Amino acid sequence: MVAGVLVCAGYLLLPDGHVASTVVYNGLGVATCVMIAVGIRRHRPVAARGWWVFVAGTVAYVSGDIVYEVTGLVLGQHPYPYWDDAVYFAAYPMLFAGLLMISRGSGTRELAGLIDAAIIATGVGLVYWVFVIEPTLGDHSTALLERLVTVGYPTFDVLMCAVVTRLLSRPGERALSLWLLAAGCALNFTCDVVWSLTEAFSNYSGGLVNSGFMLAYVLWAGAALHPSMRDIGRRAVGRAHFGRGRLVLLGGVTMMVPAVLFLQGVRAEQINWVAIGIGAVVLFVLVLLRLGGFVGRTQRQAAELEELAMRDDLTGLANRRRFEQRLTGAVATGSPQVCLLDLNGFKQVNDRLGHAVGDQLLIAVAARLSAELHGEGLLARMGGDEFALLLADATAEQGDAVVDRLAGVLRSPFEVDGHELLIGAAIGIADGTDSVDVLRRADVAMYAAKTSKARFRRYAVELDDRADEEARLGAEMRAALDTGQFHLVYQPIVSLPDGEIRYVESLVRWTHPVRGFVSPAEFIPVAERNGLIVELGEWILRVACTQFMSWLETYGENAPSKISVNVSARQLAEPGFVPVVADALAASGMDPDCLIVEVTETAVFGGGVAVRAVEELHRLGVRIALDDFGTGHSSLTLLQTVPVDVLKVDKSFVDTITEAGRHAVIATALIQVSDGLGLTAVAEGVETAEQAAVLFELGYRYAQGYHFGRPVEEPAFRVAGVAAL
Repeated sequence: MVAGVLVCAGYLLLPDGHVASTVVYNGLGVATCVMIAVGIRRHRPVAARGWWVFVAGTVAYVSGDIVYEVTGLVLGQHPYPYWDDAVYFAAYPMLFAGLLMISRGSGTRELAGLIDAAIIATGVGLVYWVFVIEPTLGDHSTALLERLVTVGYPTFDVLMCAVVTRLLSRPGERALSLWLLAAGCALNFTCDVVWSLTEAFSNYSGGLVNSGFMLAYVLWAGAALHPSMRDIGRRAVGRAHFGRGRLVLLGGVTMMVPAVLFLQGVRAEQINWVAIGIGAVVLFVLVLLRLGGFVGRTQRQAAELEELAMRDDLTGLANRRRFEQRLTGAVATGSPQVCLLDLNGFKQVNDRLGHAVGDQLLIAVAARLSAELHGEGLLARMGGDEFALLLADATAEQGDAVVDRLAGVLRSPFEVDGHELLIGAAIGIADGTDSVDVLRRADVAMYAAKTSKARFRRYAVELDDRADEEARLGAEMRAALDTGQFHLVYQPIVSLPDGEIRYVESLVRWTHPVRGFVSPAEFIPVAERNGLIVELGEWILRVACTQFMSWLETYGENAPSKISVNVSARQLAEPGFVPVVADALAASGMDPDCLIVEVTETAVFGGGVAVRAVEELHRLGVRIALDDFGTGHSSLTLLQTVPVDVLKVDKSFVDTITEAGRHAVIATALIQVSDGLGLTAVAEGVETAEQAAVLFELGYRYAQGYHFGRPVEEPAFRVAGVAAL
C-alpha cells in the first residue's frame, strides 16, 4: 500500500495525457486486479464468492479505463458516449453485487442496514436529481443517448453511496480489511461525483481526480491482501449499532429536503416541487421504518431481559422474583396453595460427586417435577436445592393431592452422569391471604416435614408453636453455652467378662436454671439444625481432652486409656474441624492415640468432605469409632471406604440377644466381621448380666451400658491394670 500511495503521488507529476501517465494509471489498475485475486487465493475468505464477483467488477472497471485510454491514443479524442461507457456500466452491477455479498447479514439487522442505505441513497439521489439528472434530461440540445449516459453515472453514484453505507452499517466488529474496502469505495464514489460535476459544468477533468481513482484501487488491493479479509461476511453475533453517530448521519440526510429548497430559492430557480415532495415522503417513510424497527427491537430486548430476570438460569424454571410476583397477584384474588420443597442429601451429592453433578441433579429434578405437573400451577426454583409450587385456584384437598404426587415421583432414583442417585425431599404446603405469611407458613411446614421424616406436612398453628419453641430453645442454648450451663458426664466402656473400665465416652448434659434438666434428645437436634452444634462440639472436645489429662495426672496408670467424643455430621462438614481437633490435643498435651472420635454411619455415608475429615483425623493419629453400627445405609461398604478402628454395635442388636431363635445372628455376624477386619467391637446398651454373658460367649470383649455404669461426672476407676484396645 505504501508503494501504491507513492505511485499515486508520482502520477500527479506526470504530464496530463502523456503515454507514461496512461501506462502508470492503467498498470496500477491491472496490478490491483491481480492483487485482489492473490488475496482471495491466499486467505480463502468466508465470503469468497462475493470477493470473486467484486474482482470481476474491478476487472471490468479497469477494462473501461483501458478502453478509454486506448481510444484516446488511437482516435486522438474521446468520443462520448462510447464503448468504454458500456464497459463501465457493466462493471458497476458486479461491484455492487460483490460488495453486498461480502457484507451480507441476516434477519432484522440486515433489514436495518438496508433501510439506512436507502435513506442515504434517497437523500443523495434527491440532490442529484434536482441539480444534475433532471437538468441533463431536460437539455434537448444534446442527443438522447448522450443524456441517458450522462445521467447513468450519477445514478450509479447514488447506488455506490448506498452500498458503502451498507458496508459500514453491517453488524459485528469492523476489521481493518473492511475499513479499507469501504474507504476505497467511498473514495471511488467521491471521485465519480467530482468527475460527473466537472464534466457537466466545466468540461474539466484533472490529474487529481484520476489520482483519487488510483488510490481507491490501492485501498481495494490492501483490503484483499490483509488477513482480516477472511472473516468479513461471517455471521455476526453483535448487535446492529444505532449510536449517536448514525443518528446524526440519518438526521442530516433528512435535512437535505429543506436544504434543496433553500438552494433553489437562493438561486432564484423554479422549485422542483414534485421531486422534493416525493423525496420528502420517501425519506419520512424510511426514517419512520428505521425508528420503528429500532423501537421494536428495543421492546423485544426489554421483554427478553425481563424474561431472563424472571427465569432460573440453571433449570429454566421461574425464579424467586417471578414466583413472589405471581404469588402477590394470587393472594389478591383468593387463597392460593403454596408448596415448598427442599431436597434431602443434596449437599452430600455436591460434596461427594462435585457441583457439576449437583447441577445436573437439579436439572433432572426440575424436569421430573415439571413433567408430573403438566403445567399445573407455577413451579419455581427458589435457590439452592429449594423449589416452590404455586396453585392459585386449588383447594386444600387438591393441593395435598398434588404434593403427594410430587413426593411420589421423587422417590425413584435419578440417573445423573453415570450415577444412580436416590434423593428425597421435605415438602411443606400452606394457604393464606398474605404473600409473606403464606411463604412463611409453607417454610414452617417444610421444616416440620424434614424433622419428622414425613412424606409432606400441611401447615397448622401448632407447627408455629413448635417452631417458636425451637427458636426459644436455640436462643437459650446460646446463653447456656456463654454462661456455663452445660457440663460433661462420662459413661464407662468396660472389658468382658471382668467389667473393668477401659475407657470412657463423654456425653453433654444441660441443666437449665428454669427448665431444669433438658434431655440431649431435645436440644441436640436443635443445635444440629441451627448450627450451634459446631461451637458446642468444640467446647465438648476441649473439655473432654482437659479432663482426660487431669485423670491421667490424678490416677496414673489407673486412669482410662482413652476417651471418646461424639462428632456430628455438621461438625465434619466444617472445613476447619480437623485443625480444631489438632489444636485441642496440643492445648491439653494429649496424645492423639488416646482420643476416639465417634461418628455415625449417616454422617459419613455421603462421602465427600465428611470422609476426607475422618481420613485426616486418622492420619493425625486419632482413632475412629463407627457409632450405632448396623442401623445405617450401607454398613459393610463403609468399612471399605472409611478408616475405622472401633465398631460400636447398636443397642437394637443387644436387646434381644438372650432370646431363643435368630436374634443373636446379627450380633454374631458383626463380631465375626470385626475380628476379620482387625477392629475392636463394643456392644452398646447392655443392661443385664445375662446379656453381658451371652456377648462374651459370642466373642465380644468390650461393652457399654447401664449394667456397668450410668454416665456420671466422675466414674469409679478401679485400681487395676489397664489393657489397651
